[in-house]
Amino acid sequence: MRAKELVTLSLLVGIGAVLHSIMPPLLLGMKPDLLLTMMFVGILLFPNAKSVLLVGITTGIISALTTSFPGGQVANVIEKPITAFVFLAMVVVVRKMRNSVVKAAILTGLGTIISGGLFLGTALAFAGLPGGFMALIVAVVLPTAVVNVIVMIVIYPIVTSIVKRTKMVTTAM
Repeated sequence: MRAKELVTLSLLVGIGAVLHSIMPPLLLGMKPDLLLTMMFVGILLFPNAKSVLLVGITTGIISALTTSFPGGQVANVIEKPITAFVFLAMVVVVRKMRNSVVKAAILTGLGTIISGGLFLGTALAFAGLPGGFMALIVAVVLPTAVVNVIVMIVIYPIVTSIVKRTKMVTTAM
């Protein structure tokens, strides 16, 4: 793993942490996870196992430190690395799809739903939920997926243009 890759991933995680901390809650104190979107951008830029493991664990730890969800600390640490590798698998499957922004948006929506389901399932197993599982999926996870897709549509072209201008070598889509 090169220094540029580490710096880029750390910047994305840092930006995600700031966005995660300033995002207002939607329901029962739960906030959309924009740190997750930044993790997805990192995986799209560097779709290799080492980078995915690093960004998944780092994102999980930072999410755990900043969560307000009861039992969210354990759920984030478990869920984020799993989500990262599932997202990587989806990236590999759709690698030949042409439009990279559309691809990034679709994968982000699916990845957010997977992440939310894993998070709620893990939180349910370890600490219980403040509402019904399906109610939380509908009220929090699906709106979060929509927000994350919109953020990805805005951010991904910016990030890819910066990568091109700085001539950073990635294996981006």
